[in-house]
Amino acid sequence: MASDKRPMVTLECTDCKRRNYNTTKNKVNNRERLELKKYCSSCRTHTVHKETR
Repeated sequence: MASDKRPMVTLECTDCKRRNYNTTKNKVNNRERLELKKYCSSCRTHTVHKETR
């Protein structure tokens, strides 16, 4: 069962603006938006992915 403390978030590539990844985050400890460096298949490189709302 999903909890409100760990909601699903979508990560978007900062270069091509494609939404590539879905993940969960801990809303109690991390109030700000996530920024992770992940592989983008359309850019074919590792880029920064930011959380979208």
